[in-house]
Amino acid sequence: MGRLRNACNSFYRRSQRIIAPSLKYSQDLYEEVLWECSARAGNWLELGCGHQLLPSWRFQQEQQLVKRARLLVGLDYDLPSLVKHRTIRHRIRGDASNLPFRDNVFNLITSNMVFEHLDQPQAQLAEICRVLKPGGLLVFHTPNSLSYSTLLARLVPGPVKARAIWFLQRRKDEDVFPTYYRINTSRRIRRLAGSTGFEVVSVRFIPSTGLFVMIPPLALLELLLIRILLTRVGRPFRPNIVAFLRKPGA
Repeated sequence: MGRLRNACNSFYRRSQRIIAPSLKYSQDLYEEVLWECSARAGNWLELGCGHQLLPSWRFQQEQQLVKRARLLVGLDYDLPSLVKHRTIRHRIRGDASNLPFRDNVFNLITSNMVFEHLDQPQAQLAEICRVLKPGGLLVFHTPNSLSYSTLLARLVPGPVKARAIWFLQRRKDEDVFPTYYRINTSRRIRRLAGSTGFEVVSVRFIPSTGLFVMIPPLALLELLLIRILLTRVGRPFRPNIVAFLRKPGA
């Protein structure tokens, strides 16, 4: 199986260089955002920190990144993930609906592939705003509800989805959580931000590498679609969003 995966990955990389040479993985793009934002971070909260801040193969970069804040706190509800986390020293088990912090604590709050799991985004966004300092920034990376990848994910039944995620991404069951997609379009982000005390700095639609790397015929078709998404016309349907919201003041 390992040789097959390697062959599929090699085929995909060669095809991508021909069809969509400018394509980057969304996590790489989000990492660039974190480096930029963390340069100004005093107190930083990573919301839904899980067992890693960056992909596992970026562990050394993650070690350097976490040193940039005066104080970095990781919060997650899933205790096994918190226990496995290796870079954030200060970790707390908690829920975004009732953050265990006083008002106006953090300069920066970030969240990577978590907001699609929020079941009450208005209440949870208001709670996040409460613990941010005036002038503080919330940055989150999440799937775009209007993208083909999210539409497929919502159509596939749960048991089938779990097997597909393992086959395509090698993600285990314990790393797969319920999704609601209640704050996953630009329109919803702007509406919910306005009702919870945030100002919208920007909402960026970002591309990512394909889902179907392990199925070469589908991978080729997907790369052709991604090439369209890289154009201005395809921008609103790119698979992921990075949103920047600021708490007014200061």
